[in-house]
Amino acid sequence: MEEKKYEITYIIRPDIDDAAKTAVVDRFDKILTDNGAKIIDSKDWSKRRFAYEIGGFNEGVYHIVNLTTTEEEALNEFDRLAKINDNILRHMIIIRED
Repeated sequence: MEEKKYEITYIIRPDIDDAAKTAVVDRFDKILTDNGAKIIDSKDWSKRRFAYEIGGFNEGVYHIVNLTTTEEEALNEFDRLAKINDNILRHMIIIRED
């Protein structure tokens, strides 16, 4: 199976402290690498105000991960766990065509 590039963007709730935010990022980076993905970069983008409220919040911290993988399992596991993590308000996984 060929290696594909992906970009994952997720929004972290704005009211957690830096240590907790770092723990969320480290945990989700590890979920990806433990399931066969290679992370190119993983960085905070910015804190942004939402057009509408999400889960009682009007803003959140956007985090972007660029990665390559041949394993759908890495993405499936990230998706599954992000849906049930209270600190992640939304997430989106896209295939990069560059």
